[in-house]
Amino acid sequence: MPDPLQPVLGGDAPFDATADEIETRAELDVHLAKNTLAGLCVLGLRLDRDPPDLAAVDVRDTMFVGCHLAGPEVETDLILRGAHVVPPFDGRPYPTHPALLYTPEDLAAGFAEHGFAGMYDTAVYRHFVDHGGAVPDIREALAQRLHDAGIDNALGKALNAWAAVHGTGGAIGIMGGHAAARGSEPYRMVAALTRRLAAANRLIVTGGGPGVMEAANLGAYFASFDEAALGTAIDRLSVAPHFMDHEPYTAAALSVRAAHPLPALDVAGRLRHGGLALPTWLYGHEPANLFAGQIGKYFSNAVREDSILRLARGGIVFAPGWAGTVQEIFQAATKTFYATDGPSGAYVFLGVEHWSRLPVADLLGPLLARSPHGDQSDLIVITDSLDEAMAALSE
Repeated sequence: MPDPLQPVLGGDAPFDATADEIETRAELDVHLAKNTLAGLCVLGLRLDRDPPDLAAVDVRDTMFVGCHLAGPEVETDLILRGAHVVPPFDGRPYPTHPALLYTPEDLAAGFAEHGFAGMYDTAVYRHFVDHGGAVPDIREALAQRLHDAGIDNALGKALNAWAAVHGTGGAIGIMGGHAAARGSEPYRMVAALTRRLAAANRLIVTGGGPGVMEAANLGAYFASFDEAALGTAIDRLSVAPHFMDHEPYTAAALSVRAAHPLPALDVAGRLRHGGLALPTWLYGHEPANLFAGQIGKYFSNAVREDSILRLARGGIVFAPGWAGTVQEIFQAATKTFYATDGPSGAYVFLGVEHWSRLPVADLLGPLLARSPHGDQSDLIVITDSLDEAMAALSE
């Protein structure tokens, strides 16, 4: 099978979002032509393939993080000449320090040849479970932390790419039940809303799982398609309605993408068509969401949960959900109450019947009314209307 890490470890074109970091071989070649890498960070590159000649290159205070080098003698030479080398942890199916965010193609690599059990995302989850899950041994913990630090770094660069095109207006977070069936009313409603939001150049941010999260990324994927095309896609996905329908869902998702292909897009374009997903291998038993434009998949669930809420300052949509969604509501409320990350957008509760049976807004209102930054209870909107939700999220 093809190397599933190659897209993560760098494509064909230089990626120059940060002047002091080198994320691709093409970008490295630009610096090698100047005969110096002094003070730069080289991230996650396969320098054991067509090895570059580094013998005469200035490597003082250069950091090589998670790079595969041609041999121990190369590593020794670099260190002796003033470089710092953090080697990859061999024997793991994931990169020690990914330079770029994942794509659906990365996570699904291997599915065509080996099915769900043989795709990259599943292989990493199996490794995660086999090495202690949420309580790994020290070697695995260090490798996972380095991986997640790489994702943090790549996430910042991707968001900078988005801001350069669309500005720094707040992203829209989408929360809700992971078990919402494909084709159900909540699934269709969320997908329809996010298609409209993405078409209006709002960045959609989800937890990258199935259910409501998948619907949100799916809707954003169809930002440049009409509503009928989105409906056809949902019908196609409905053959695998439940979130544990791993094999049929993955096949259906890939067929939807093939039937509605996107043109070649830069990072900002991918974020508009699919949004951003921040999933975790802690919940790797759930199939990978294959509609997000960029995917920051973490081992640490705590880091990714905080990142989602920190980013979603332009408003949050809470579609029907239960314990996990309620937890997220009050995690978000804490940030809004204290203005931890600046002003907050609307809290849109989508589904009047559900939220009347689970009346968290009755507690949320008095809480936000007592914020030290002034009464913020007017942020709460409970509705079944997509137009009303769009209006609240556009303020």
